[in-house]
Amino acid sequence: MKNNLLGKNLPYDLKSSLVVFLVALPLCLGIAVASGAPPMSGLIAGIVGGIIIGSLSGSHVSVSGPAAGLTVIVLDSISTLGTFELFLAAVVVAGLMQLGFGLLKAGVLGYYFPHSVIKGMLTAIGLILILKQIPHALGYDIDSMGDEAFLQADQHNTFTEIWYAIQYYSPGAIPIVVIGLLILILYEKPSIKNHKVFGIIPGALLAVISGIVINNSYGMWIPDWKLEGEHLVNIPVLNGIGEISSLLTFPNFGLINDPAFWIIAVTIAVIGSIETLLSIDAADKIDPQKRITPASKELVAQGLGNSISGLIGGLPITAVIVRSSANISSGAKTKLSAILHGVLLLLLVLAIPQILNLIPLSCLAAVLIMVGFKLAKPSIFFGMYEKGKDQFIPFLVTVSAILFTDLLVGIGIGMVIGLFFVIKTNYQRAVRITELHGNYLIKLQKDVSFLNKAPLMHQLGLIPSGSYVVINAQRARFIDSDIQEVLNDFIRTSSDKNITVSVEGFNYNLKETL
Repeated sequence: MKNNLLGKNLPYDLKSSLVVFLVALPLCLGIAVASGAPPMSGLIAGIVGGIIIGSLSGSHVSVSGPAAGLTVIVLDSISTLGTFELFLAAVVVAGLMQLGFGLLKAGVLGYYFPHSVIKGMLTAIGLILILKQIPHALGYDIDSMGDEAFLQADQHNTFTEIWYAIQYYSPGAIPIVVIGLLILILYEKPSIKNHKVFGIIPGALLAVISGIVINNSYGMWIPDWKLEGEHLVNIPVLNGIGEISSLLTFPNFGLINDPAFWIIAVTIAVIGSIETLLSIDAADKIDPQKRITPASKELVAQGLGNSISGLIGGLPITAVIVRSSANISSGAKTKLSAILHGVLLLLLVLAIPQILNLIPLSCLAAVLIMVGFKLAKPSIFFGMYEKGKDQFIPFLVTVSAILFTDLLVGIGIGMVIGLFFVIKTNYQRAVRITELHGNYLIKLQKDVSFLNKAPLMHQLGLIPSGSYVVINAQRARFIDSDIQEVLNDFIRTSSDKNITVSVEGFNYNLKETL
């Protein structure tokens, strides 16, 4: 039965793995460059994230690899420790810490992220993808494709980079990105997506092939338009199989007794774990089958993956939502897609780097723009607005905060606002007081905490003498001792105000203390 299911899902997983490979390739390279690390370290992290973590993960659709959210941390850490080899040792130790987090079941913390914040994170990443790819679409490739922060390494920000791109665009990039986008849009139509022939080939692959063909045709017709150098993918080329070992870098544990080493290791472990939990939660929400990833098992997989990545020269790895969303939107059914994308990174980077180095970044920008659009459709904003301000405001704050800072800072701001509205909603619903012709109903619902003490005291103080009051707690699961004390005091003094009190449904010690 399992083999039959694998055979049924295999075409979908193969197709999506190719799309994820095309998305991951420039991001792995770009994140490594933005982090001040060797380009190969990003590819190693992508390979380990796909094959190792993809095999061990409990997620069906999540994809792991080097994370843009850790770029600044990696850059600062390499500078602090002095060499990339010393940094790799910190990555190995961080991975062991993550493994410990998973074994201690710390992944349960991931289940407490507010839905509005996760939705905001997905939408913000979609907008960032679109905005960050506009310069590459115009052939302005000064900044790396893996940079997702608002403030960039080239001293520009997301919006000024677009302005410079408009002024200093490369004309040859524009036909490539336009045709690439047209192909991708056409492939969204069911008549093509489900076609017996065209449906087999991913639209992203055709967009990339068209980009290579168009760019090389410039050499014959419009030489000045041909994109070269920084405008193309740049993978190290081997002269032979014997040079594979030269691409690997091994860790140096010489500073393992230095406090700075441990601070960096803990930082990578904690931030990487948070980003992973956020990403798998987000991926689960956009998974059409709504499967739930075991969060603690994911931390174990990430921990082992990071330790292996650090041992052979790779960057820190997390679950990443850009590749995960590309995987899901391309029709992935099982985690085989994530594993195969890692295999493609390994085999194609080693076997045909010369061909991959012909790919213009502008056609890859088209692929990423489409991924971004699927995450940030206008309908998402309207849908969140219709859910009310308690959902829309945290969503909007999260989107804005991530857009104008970076992923982790923005999520932190969104979490604060989101938790405020969660507390506010529970606070308002926990105690309800209604009045009809001098009869008062005080209804306690769900969990009534000390946060409700002040408004409850205020409302009880407004009840006039001669009233009839019913205190009903049949639907309360927990009543804080402070609340019990307030109600006891009100009941004890009710006769002084000629207030008649009836108590219903208390399962705690309130009635016994009257």
